[in-house]
Amino acid sequence: MATKILSWNVNGVRAIQKSGFFEWLDAEQPDIVCLQESRAVPEDLPEKMLQPKGYTSLWNPAKKRGYSGTAAYVKKEPLAVANLGVDEFDDEGRLQVLEYKDFTVLNGYWPNSQSQRARLPYKLEFVTALRYFARGLVEEGKNVILCGDFNIAHEAIDLARPKDNENNAGYYKEERDAMAEFLAAGFVDTFRHFHPGEAGHYSWWTFRTQARARNIGWRIDYHCVNKALIRRVKRAWIACEVMGSDHCPVGIELK
Repeated sequence: MATKILSWNVNGVRAIQKSGFFEWLDAEQPDIVCLQESRAVPEDLPEKMLQPKGYTSLWNPAKKRGYSGTAAYVKKEPLAVANLGVDEFDDEGRLQVLEYKDFTVLNGYWPNSQSQRARLPYKLEFVTALRYFARGLVEEGKNVILCGDFNIAHEAIDLARPKDNENNAGYYKEERDAMAEFLAAGFVDTFRHFHPGEAGHYSWWTFRTQARARNIGWRIDYHCVNKALIRRVKRAWIACEVMGSDHCPVGIELK
């Protein structure tokens, strides 16, 4: 039976529910949907958001209320739920670890490096810690699915205006190099695997300048898997027609 895994930076889970999130969830029926920038703690949410029909919710909030955080809605509860195990990243709810029998899902919300590279060192430390963590799981014989908002456009093809953004957060050379190093550690960008060389595919658009209507965007949301698992990935896609956030969902299906 196929397994559908979706990932979406919802830019606030309370805001997205007003845009039809639960209707979308009911229609789409993913086995797992990983959320980033949830910006909520479960005790502040109504029951309908905690237990939508057919799903269990799992929460990894930041210590600072209304900020960052990751969460997931799952049809089948994982064997174990954890985080990265590094306080400076766990305090911001940056990584949620869902362990299943056949694979481990890493639901990540990469830091924004900000203008003038203000948080770039923090971000690069996160990418390094995550690379070692994911690689360690693979070395233990586990399959890894790393999904989320990476806040990095890896190559020029992954954003509409690369030359204009070389000195902007998300496309700093240091970030692109960190992404390349992560992939070189034995992981595959699933969307690019199925859509090599195809431009014009984006998952985030600024709310300004009607960027989404004009498709002036960035591909910064990913599903990456270890090389042994790529043979089980049937397809990977970007659901750019789904509205409600400045990001759209991205998905993979496993056979």
